[in-house]
Amino acid sequence: MMAPPQEGPAPARRGLVREILETAALALVVALVVRTFGVQVFRVEGESMLPTLAHGDRLLVNKLVYRLREPAPGEVVVIADPANPHRHLVKRVIAVAGDEVAVEGDAVWVNGRLLDEPYVHPGSPGTYRAGPLTVPEGYVWVMGDNRGASLDSRLLGPIPVARVEGRAVALVWPPVRVGDHGPLAAARAYR
Repeated sequence: MMAPPQEGPAPARRGLVREILETAALALVVALVVRTFGVQVFRVEGESMLPTLAHGDRLLVNKLVYRLREPAPGEVVVIADPANPHRHLVKRVIAVAGDEVAVEGDAVWVNGRLLDEPYVHPGSPGTYRAGPLTVPEGYVWVMGDNRGASLDSRLLGPIPVARVEGRAVALVWPPVRVGDHGPLAAARAYR
């Protein structure tokens, strides 16, 4: 005679463990896809974006936006450091493909117009000269807001758009500054 099948906690427990593992695996896949193609948090290193952004600030960066369109002047972007691909730089787009840019001291001209740059760190030394030059197709001209402490297009030249990781859309750390989107939103009124 056959013994009746045992019912009890073992099959239910195995089903629960399997469901938890499947949910965790799905969450991991979704997180990797979002981080790779959607959004990512980047840490600001250094003082090149003062007063807009400080060392240690965390930015939420939209990595999808530049798959749909080119960067625009005034936007704060994260770029892969040309000297070290494992490092990222946070800069502001000053000019795009086809724009003529010239820098003399602390003055920046784009297409013959002097830029009004209220976000620039006061007292940034004005010893740089660059241009005039036309930004090539597929490139952007970027600069830090703290011009005296910024490694940017004045030294690196135009940056390939392919090196632009994404657009900073929100400050998410430190807590006292969360929601302070003024410096990032100010870019909308740039031109």
